[in-house]
Amino acid sequence: MTAFKILPLVLGLLTACTLVQAKENDPARLDGPLTPVGAERAGNADGSIPAWDGGMKPGVAAVSANGDYTDPFAGEQPLFVITNANLAQYKDQLSPGQQALFARYADYRMAVYPTHRSATLPQAYLDESRKNLEQVTLTDEGNGLDGYHFGVPFPQPTEGLEVMWNHLTRYRGGSIRRQFSSATVQERGDYTVVSSHGLTVFRENISDLDPSENLLLLNRVRTTAPSRYAGEVTLVHEPLNLVAGVRSAWQYNPGQRRVRRAPTVAYDSSARYSFGQVVADSVDGYNGAPDRYQWALQGKREMLIPYNAYRMASKQTPYSELLKPGYLNPEHARYEKHRVWVVEATLKPGARHVYAKRRFYLDEDTWQIVAADIYDSRGELWRSYESHIAMLHDIQLPLTVAEATYDVISGRYAVNYLTNEVTAKAQYGETLSKTEFTPAQLKRLGK
Repeated sequence: MTAFKILPLVLGLLTACTLVQAKENDPARLDGPLTPVGAERAGNADGSIPAWDGGMKPGVAAVSANGDYTDPFAGEQPLFVITNANLAQYKDQLSPGQQALFARYADYRMAVYPTHRSATLPQAYLDESRKNLEQVTLTDEGNGLDGYHFGVPFPQPTEGLEVMWNHLTRYRGGSIRRQFSSATVQERGDYTVVSSHGLTVFRENISDLDPSENLLLLNRVRTTAPSRYAGEVTLVHEPLNLVAGVRSAWQYNPGQRRVRRAPTVAYDSSARYSFGQVVADSVDGYNGAPDRYQWALQGKREMLIPYNAYRMASKQTPYSELLKPGYLNPEHARYEKHRVWVVEATLKPGARHVYAKRRFYLDEDTWQIVAADIYDSRGELWRSYESHIAMLHDIQLPLTVAEATYDVISGRYAVNYLTNEVTAKAQYGETLSKTEFTPAQLKRLGK
């Protein structure tokens, strides 16, 4: 394990970060140096990151009836490909977790393409984000938000928890109804695909929500395959203030025909069907209560991250072509240089979690966690997380189309949110009632 101890790059990372300024909350900056969600509007000094020009326009490429997005950048060739032979040249643009994959696998590679700042959001979300500058604050030591309805809560963040709340509340279409798959790939390449139907609604699309109600989202997932898991259903009620109210969860087991409370769907309990490869609060990069960690905002840096991942999500690519031993098939991965916020989470004294330290990298244009370094209790790098995102331009939604958690010690990895072999197009933006997310419904759904 010594090969993956905390790398000296950390020192370089700190010096490379741009130190954040004192809190301004100046709406005029969102029309000038910043974009409407708080990213830097200008490009970087050498032009490798372009200026944001409003993002990808609807209709830029075809979208099929089954939800397959044609790659608008299919004709582009890589600017360069990183291998172990030239890794030293690009180390300052990679996270320790990304570097660890090169250290473990001699043939690992990353194809780097021209950067496209394709992200954009609906105007109503941008308008609400502007209002949030004056009305949203952290409450209960950062474990909740006060004055929040929807939008980016902190377009001009100055604290680590403000950045993380931007991720936790980021736009995901208002609601998502979809089929998706996950798998845990063993060191030799064996895996079982688990298929599910998911329905999530966020507070702005809940029809019967009192604006003062302590609720961020409702989520239910029904497993459809393989047969040994089919019919299992999980329901989660996620609060907006995690001190005033804790996450509520229920599970239905068809073998027992019973609905039970699921108090362990949080923190470092194993995410379902990941066999310990993913913990509950690392799904989506990070989710749930932040109360067990101390959060430090380390600034911003330029980094090579998964982006515009249309090839990764293509329905022309079956899971057998994507899920390879050690890592997702690099032939279908696209990396670009973007600016990211860097937030480091350190376990509080006396708090319990299998991850003692985590470093998160959040894309400035979407607030999505696009990469994370995950350390064990001995301070050794244990896992590396990446989120491959694509712009659903027809509905103005940047979305994770595949997330992977790599164990750099064991060689296993878990992947989630795959839709390559799904034939039904996902639905976004439905207005839903709380009555569709009750424990009483789980038994009916599991049949």
